[in-house]
Amino acid sequence: MSRQCKIYWGLWPFSVLYGIGVRVRNLLFDRGLLRQERFPLPVICIGNLTVGGTGKTPHTEYLIRLLHESFRLAVLSRGYKRKSKGFVLASPSSRMEDIGDEPYQMARKFPDIRIAVDEDRCEGIRRLMAPKGVPDTEVVLLDDAFQHRYVQPGLNILLMDYHRPVECDQLLPAGRLREPASGKRRADLLVVTKCPPDLSLEACARIRKRIQPLPRQEVCFTTLAYGKLYPLFADTPAQSLDSLKEKEVLLVTGIASPAPLLEEVGRHAARVTPLLFGDHHNFDGTDMRQIAQQFHRLPKAQSLILTTEKDASRLIGHPQLDDELKPYIYVLPIEVEFLHKGELVFNPKIIEYVRKNSRNRRLPEGENAHSSRNSHHPGYGPGQSGA
Repeated sequence: MSRQCKIYWGLWPFSVLYGIGVRVRNLLFDRGLLRQERFPLPVICIGNLTVGGTGKTPHTEYLIRLLHESFRLAVLSRGYKRKSKGFVLASPSSRMEDIGDEPYQMARKFPDIRIAVDEDRCEGIRRLMAPKGVPDTEVVLLDDAFQHRYVQPGLNILLMDYHRPVECDQLLPAGRLREPASGKRRADLLVVTKCPPDLSLEACARIRKRIQPLPRQEVCFTTLAYGKLYPLFADTPAQSLDSLKEKEVLLVTGIASPAPLLEEVGRHAARVTPLLFGDHHNFDGTDMRQIAQQFHRLPKAQSLILTTEKDASRLIGHPQLDDELKPYIYVLPIEVEFLHKGELVFNPKIIEYVRKNSRNRRLPEGENAHSSRNSHHPGYGPGQSGA
């Protein structure tokens, strides 16, 4: 059962004013009074209607794994909380501060594709289409750009958190909606994310009925899948979650929705001590000292620090991270899995769109059931490929 949306009704008058502005803006785009730019290559947008985590990064990584072997792929993001400005193309020397935590995570995991950031998505796509001295980009994935309507994507993928139905939510600041729920009409594919892994077909049917998709819209359901935890700094093999059964874990994370992660780790570890920060939190010296203090309270022989890949991107180069802690820091990767063979609907839709809109016809006709779970797990540590 999904969780109830928390609404701050005292802020509802401000939501009304915000909603007027959003509706006027969308109307100007719909009427063509604000110009949208189309591009002569496949552009796939992955976004949501709400603030907070709906799983955009793992779904973007799923698309990377689906397409990157057959197409020259680029991912374009805003680069939330980065300290740079304008267009930045990730390179091996890029820092998290230059491109943001999530693009940095993807750049380290997938060093053979182009990862770029730009507040102006139109300019970013133009720069990716004509890089100097390298072959042209063939497909662009727009990360978190559903509301960036100056770009007209060829395919819109809208993610909706199972635990927070948009139909019962409210606009900012009373709720978490960036725009009215009616905005979902712009999507081509609707993906209900973070579902329980045992979600029944009957429950899926009820959710579809509640969403009321248009006839042209496909609805899929995904759940989070946790991989093997691997060391952030040490050159040692990855371990299964079952290896935590006698461990005390300090869970350090700054993500939007830590509850599912805390629940999953709690099912495997002997004990979990959560140290939770806000989404995209930039760790400072005080945080580093707090992490060290919390860890030193645990029995060192049976303890480790566990974090997410997004948090690892902010920890790995931190100058104030205690060197004594580094051998004990592990990363838990997260991927998405489709429920009820939904990849047999999702994947062909993506492949058909890319094939029809690309000059590259190399993708085999029968390749419609690729699963991201079949790929290896590049990580951050020296023992991981792609590091």
